[in-house]
Amino acid sequence: MSVDILETPIEYLKGVGPQRADLLKKEVGIFTFKDLLHLYPFRYIDRSKFYFVKDITEDLPYIQLKGYISNIQLHGGKRTTRMTARFSDSTGIIELIWFKGFKWLKDAFKPETEYIVFGKPNRFGPKYNIAHPEIEIVNPEAISQMSSMQPVYSSTEKLKAKGLDSRGISKLLGNLIPRIENHLQETLNEDIISQLKLLPRKETLINIHFPEEPHTLNKAIARLKFEELFFLQLSLLKTKTDREIKLKGYLFKDLGDSFHSFFNNNLPFELTNAQKKVLKEIRSDTLSGKQMNRLLQGDVGSGKTIVAVMTMLMALDNGFQACIMAPTEILAQQHYKSILKLLNGLNISIEILTGSTKQAERRRILGELISGKINILIGTHALIEEDVSFKNLGIVVIDEQHRFGVAQRAKLWEKTSNPPHVLVMTATPIPRTLAMTLYGDLDVSVIDELPPGRKAIKTIHQYDSARLKVFGFMKEQIKLGRQIYVVYPLIKESEKLDLKFLEDGYESIVREFPLPKYIVSIVHGKLKTADKEYEMQRFVKGESHIMVATTVIEVGIDVPNASVMIIESAERFGLSQLHQLRGRVGRGADQSYCILMTGNKLSNDAKQRIQAMVNSNDGFEIAEMDLKLRGPGDIQGTQQSGIVDLKIADIAKDEKILKFARDVARNILEKDPELSSDNNKTIAQTFKKIYKHKSRWSRIS
Repeated sequence: MSVDILETPIEYLKGVGPQRADLLKKEVGIFTFKDLLHLYPFRYIDRSKFYFVKDITEDLPYIQLKGYISNIQLHGGKRTTRMTARFSDSTGIIELIWFKGFKWLKDAFKPETEYIVFGKPNRFGPKYNIAHPEIEIVNPEAISQMSSMQPVYSSTEKLKAKGLDSRGISKLLGNLIPRIENHLQETLNEDIISQLKLLPRKETLINIHFPEEPHTLNKAIARLKFEELFFLQLSLLKTKTDREIKLKGYLFKDLGDSFHSFFNNNLPFELTNAQKKVLKEIRSDTLSGKQMNRLLQGDVGSGKTIVAVMTMLMALDNGFQACIMAPTEILAQQHYKSILKLLNGLNISIEILTGSTKQAERRRILGELISGKINILIGTHALIEEDVSFKNLGIVVIDEQHRFGVAQRAKLWEKTSNPPHVLVMTATPIPRTLAMTLYGDLDVSVIDELPPGRKAIKTIHQYDSARLKVFGFMKEQIKLGRQIYVVYPLIKESEKLDLKFLEDGYESIVREFPLPKYIVSIVHGKLKTADKEYEMQRFVKGESHIMVATTVIEVGIDVPNASVMIIESAERFGLSQLHQLRGRVGRGADQSYCILMTGNKLSNDAKQRIQAMVNSNDGFEIAEMDLKLRGPGDIQGTQQSGIVDLKIADIAKDEKILKFARDVARNILEKDPELSSDNNKTIAQTFKKIYKHKSRWSRIS
């Protein structure tokens, strides 16, 4: 492929020029010929079929009509707000309507001239209209050549105002393809193309924009999806392979006093089979001589912390230090308290370092850390500040890692000359396809069992109209000695509204649950830290019966006696967040409940989310549903991964292609880890071009 021609600035394409080029850069990120070539259509429409006005129904998709335009009118007095026109064929009349960009159209339509009108029919009372239709004069020769698969491209209002609607973009591609088609070289090797019966790349790129017929178009789409996912997986697996070859890992040869004392005397419950399996995987990693990079997934309450503690004890028994980095001070404090309790009596020095640690205390901790006196350091972002140094850091545990940027994790990695082992933990179950893509260079462990004695949480959906019934249930639970969370949404765009909503809810609960019989705590982001801590501690100690809160309690508060979680306006939460909140209860042996309160009118999407929560306690099942409903771009952590850069593949829908692409990439790297053979020359060249501008951060996550 000639780099020169595909890297040509877009302003030099016929039909673009400086003004359009500026808009293409700002609106859709198209700077070069290559960028435009990879702006793929998001669907295709049949432009060979014409409808009659009498055949129009509101459930029709985009349609095409042939007829005459008349009776053009501007509406709105001094400030014109819209333009309408009458469109008629031999069977009836429909209104055309424009709300903007119509001034230049006002005098454009000629009487007694036949036009083609294309757009989406909308029903308004008994009549139909088409808003902002595409219009062109009938050309019999052009009609005979109309494709049954015309591409539709994403555009914006600003681009449309400059004539770059879908059709305008298609015209640009019509100018581009003849100019570059002889420079479109292969990106895959002959073995892959022949074994998978893929279209050649030149044919693929022509057909994605100007398909010959449906079968060839499908083959072009399949080829591009495979290629995109193949190079993504090749990058992740190559990172992993390179790391395994180049980086030596610390050896944790001995299981000594710390590990055995904890196992024999301090372990609060018998390990589940899933925990044992994960510990064996970690043990194997730390004996391999290679640096461990492992992702540990498990629902809230599945026992990840115990696994992390036992892994850190392996490091301590071999003369190394350990640290845990948590995303919030609340979560760091919770880890500190729970680990102190777990390791009580074992003569292990544990400290916590956060942004609120006082200067004198901080100086003491930093001195004891570099001297090796501190065995385990727990903290927040404070751990990655420059003056924090370890004597011998052997293992880093990163909790809820999607909340950390990759550059922040890199700083922790650099705290030692030899990279420490890394255990990344998440209580947000990640769908298989997303894990393969976000964490494709990590080994993945899953804890898919709850500790013994835990009962599955019962999830119930109630409408606002059943509030008195819910209040009655809350009183029964308090009578049994249980505690209750009531959580309100907090969405940044409407923070004031949400706070008022929470305060109103708090007042109604206080009226229903009056002093002195009932004590109600309230926690939200606007409270001072000391007040928040006071209210939380009252609830933790069992001094208050009900905790009214925003989602600040999503992480960081563990009260086994709290057995009811009531989520207000549950339709405003994402599935993953609903599941996280539900995990705050069910920590003890009592039956726990999650009640999802919603308004009476729910969208289809909200109904699906609520139903998924009622039907399943399985975090992985919930995560799969979340991915299907929202797509990867909205799932936590994906923004920094580059996953949302996928132009044609969809990891929610293309799981089979993703797995297949990963297998093909793995087979190639097993035989040729450096991609240095003649057979893989094309793949190596393409790989370098794709990733030359991208930071390879994944090695530190």
